[in-house]
Parts: sequence; C-alpha cells; structure tokens
Amino acid sequence: MKKLFDDLAYKVSKETTKQYSTSFSLGILALSSSIRNPIYAIYGYVRLADEIVDSFHDYDKERLLAKFKEDTFQALEDRISLNPIMQSFQETVHRFAIDKKLILQFLKSMEMDLQKLDYNSDLYKEYILGSAEVVGLMCLQIFVNGDKEQFERLKPYAMVLGSAFQKVNFLRDMKDDYHTLGRSYFPDLDFSLFDNDVKSSIEKEIEKEFREALVGIKKLPASARFGVYLAYRYYISLFRKIKRKSANAILSERIRISNGAKISLMMSSYVQYKTSFL
Repeated sequence: MKKLFDDLAYKVSKETTKQYSTSFSLGILALSSSIRNPIYAIYGYVRLADEIVDSFHDYDKERLLAKFKEDTFQALEDRISLNPIMQSFQETVHRFAIDKKLILQFLKSMEMDLQKLDYNSDLYKEYILGSAEVVGLMCLQIFVNGDKEQFERLKPYAMVLGSAFQKVNFLRDMKDDYHTLGRSYFPDLDFSLFDNDVKSSIEKEIEKEFREALVGIKKLPASARFGVYLAYRYYISLFRKIKRKSANAILSERIRISNGAKISLMMSSYVQYKTSFL
C-alpha cells in the first residue's frame, strides 16, 4: 500500500527535524497534530538543501544542488519520489497548493550560497527572501489551509518573521560563515570593521521586525498560533543572548540556547501565551 510509504516519508522528515533542530521540533509539537507532518516535510526539504551548501565540503556541491533541483521538479511532476523527504515534500506541495515560485526562489538562494558574493543591499534582500521569507510563506499556506484571503492578509507578517529569524541566524553563525565558509551576508560589511556599533545597528533592524511579526502571530489560526509563538520566543531568547555579547565574541563563538533552557522556555511561553493571547 502506498500509504505505508507515505507514512514512512513523513517519519523520515520528522526524524530529520529532530536530529537537526531541537527548537523547531518543539515548535512543531506545539502545532495542531493535523498540520505537524506537512511542516516536518517543509523543514526536511529545506534542511537537505542547506546541508548540500553548508556541509558537503568534500563533494561537488554544484552538481548535488543541481540534481536536488532536478529531483524536486521531477517529483512534483510525477507526484512521487523514492527519496522519502522529497516524497513528503511533493505530497505537501500538492495538498496545500504551495506556489512553485516559492520553491524556485528558495533554490535560487541556495545557489547563491555556492558563489563567493559580496552582498550589497539588493543581494541581501534577495537572499533573505529565498532562504527564509518564502519558507515562512510555504508554512503559512499550510496554516491557513487554502484560505487565499487569510494568506494575503498574513503574508507580510510571515515574511518579516522569517527575515528576523534569518538575521538572528546570521549573527549566531557569523563565526562559521566567515571563517569556515567564507561568507558574509550583511551588506557591504567589512569584518575588520565589525564592531559593537555595527552590531547594534543590525540588532535594531531585527528588533523592529520582531515587533511587527508579533502582531501577525496573534492573527494566526489557533491550530498554528502557539507553535509559531514558541519559535518566536526561542529566537527572541537567542537574540537577547547575542545582544549581551560583544562584536568580538560573535566572531569567535557560536551562541547557543541549551536544551534545558529550551524546555523551560516552552513552559514559560505556554503560560505567557495563555495570559496574553487568549
């Protein structure tokens, strides 16, 4: 029975999420059970692409990403893939009518990661659009379950939340991005001039986006609201920890939130959610 394979495909995406991200796993658990599997499918898919460009240093990344892109659209055309993560993703795309333009934009940003780019303002915005904002929009199409009017109303908030998350990731990963991968996403940034003032200006931009995003989180369907709020609280916590560090510290260490702190954050977030959102 094909259902057995479909179930396996979603389980593989779920396990991929659990292996790579404790924080997103907790956030997904806080979603309604009816939408967890599709969100696992989205995360599993984008995680595979991330691994190609970020981790597979001993392999031909360009060829692997080109094959990944080819397999994606072949799976969408055939409505099946023997790759379990690709299978769960294509099923989710068809089920929730996810716009293929979002997938193309995501893959374009992954291709940008294979190039040695000097990011100006336009490239910075384009990369964030593809690597984070469109992923938020894929998830939003699942959250609203095909309600186009609700999707359009919530679209700006989903994009700004994805942008805030990604910019926090940029600060968190600055050490590895620069020293290991030779990347710098912030526009026109000279690392020799990266100081507390530059860091502070980036943080003000992120704070503004978080404030805007919270307005949209409160408008999400109940099935998704707490899960997204939990992810928001996790990133706010990580962001505050980054803010307490100096620019030199950001360049020399990767800032983390311990698993114990994440569990504690989940419990406190639930209390705050109940008192502030309901």
